[in-house]
Amino acid sequence: MNKTTQASAGLDTALTPLRFLERAAAVHPGKLAVIDGGRRLTYGELAVDVVTLASALRASGVEPGDRVAFLGTNSAELLAAHFAVPLAGGVLVAVNTRLAAEEVRYICDHSGAVLLIGDGLLLAPVAGVGFATVREVIEVPSQDGEYEGPALRYDELMARGDAAARFEWTVDDENAVISINYTSGTTGKPKGVMYTHRGAYLASLGNALTQGFTIDTRYLWTLPMFHCNGWCGPWGVTAMAATHVCLRAVRGEDMWRLIDTENINRMSGAPTVLTTLATAPEAHPMTTPMAIATAGAPPSPTIIKAIRHLGIEIIHVYGLTETYGPYSVCEPDPSWADLPGEELSVLMARQGVGMVTAERLRVVRPELVDGELVDVAADGVEMGEIVMCGNVVMKGYFEAPEQTAEAFAGGWFHSGDLGVMHPDGYVQLLDRAKDVVISGGENISTIEVEQAVVSHPAVLDVAVIGVPDEKWGERPKAYVQIAETATITPDEIIAHVKTRIASYKAPREVEFVDALPKTSTGKIRKNELRDAAWGDTRTRIQG
Repeated sequence: MNKTTQASAGLDTALTPLRFLERAAAVHPGKLAVIDGGRRLTYGELAVDVVTLASALRASGVEPGDRVAFLGTNSAELLAAHFAVPLAGGVLVAVNTRLAAEEVRYICDHSGAVLLIGDGLLLAPVAGVGFATVREVIEVPSQDGEYEGPALRYDELMARGDAAARFEWTVDDENAVISINYTSGTTGKPKGVMYTHRGAYLASLGNALTQGFTIDTRYLWTLPMFHCNGWCGPWGVTAMAATHVCLRAVRGEDMWRLIDTENINRMSGAPTVLTTLATAPEAHPMTTPMAIATAGAPPSPTIIKAIRHLGIEIIHVYGLTETYGPYSVCEPDPSWADLPGEELSVLMARQGVGMVTAERLRVVRPELVDGELVDVAADGVEMGEIVMCGNVVMKGYFEAPEQTAEAFAGGWFHSGDLGVMHPDGYVQLLDRAKDVVISGGENISTIEVEQAVVSHPAVLDVAVIGVPDEKWGERPKAYVQIAETATITPDEIIAHVKTRIASYKAPREVEFVDALPKTSTGKIRKNELRDAAWGDTRTRIQG
């Protein structure tokens, strides 16, 4: 290395989202940072809380690289933990709030968490759990400042800290792990997805650009902060010195109340959040600009149209836990501006192209050729697996080198999602590999069927799975939630679907349900529906 190169290298600083709060507090110390119930914190106050918590973690024995678990709903405390844990040198493990006690124990033990912080009501079920590595359990206050149980109180933890403690808002290695996020584990034990400081920094900026965050953004936390670290939102919203508005439970009434009283102009969530918003009695057209980023499942053109009818812009993104949340966006092309609403909604339902901080999306064939992945034809017809690579793809699975190597076969991360590449370079997701229905040798996309079902005005939500069939091996069945005032029969829904897609793809059975089983992020638990349908005789054609 010559002297010029050495000098240039010496000027480099590690990429870390810690820098975002340091900057916001220095440049905009009086700017409103957090609204959590009746509490309001400026960026200067948030930075003080973060420093105090970081020093308290150090005083509690948290060493560099130690994992700190957080089992909590969206709150000022969980937001602060996204900065304080890595500032103290630790690794944040934000835990899904809907998990059973044994699942929480598994994640804490597998990650080797030394502390568990959480909401009192969520900690109560794990009170008798014997953790292998957790030394202390700390309870954060409820939204109105009350404590529920006998665990160490959060204010007692904070009393160990020093608001004047000195920390460097940087890291020695930008490829060090900043957080571990566990997958849902619906097909086995959950895997710990490792995010790095560099990846979190770039993913945060990518989302800030894609969702149009500015200093005037007022972001409603409808997306759980534990899910992919809230799509890196705790860092990305802070990067713009925007305002975080915490919401601990997603209900239509509460969303609209905060939208109206706190002047919300940005939020994120799965399509089920959009449905809750659009069908709430309080729903009304917006009088000021607002945008919602949606992902988690392909939104139907129907719900996209309903949200746009309220004067809300839809930003359709796509990704996985392994890609820091959103990886791609269905970025509208200027040529779409004059398209009819129905046609535009169909285009916007696609998963799109890689975001500005991501690499391109690829759709590849199953077999490697000379060790290389081969792309499908860009014809919108040939189906393949969606793969990704680059800075905003995980470092790997924690303590699972074999699973990591399998996931990166051919040098790209394999999503397990099946889709097509359109001639314009935009990817469209057709199904999860495990969800495709193979009926009489024909591949049927459950997403395509679901979108045909939900296009009926009486349908609120739907899930389609393959169920046993003596002649065809399996066939599509639809579980449908209809509006309370609707009067419709299963046969009428089937007939409607046949006007939208080929008859052989239509469900031969429709079952009305009061609600569909869902994860805390709004994804439908199709595995539960399949297990009930197949029982002990479950031997699906695709395995």
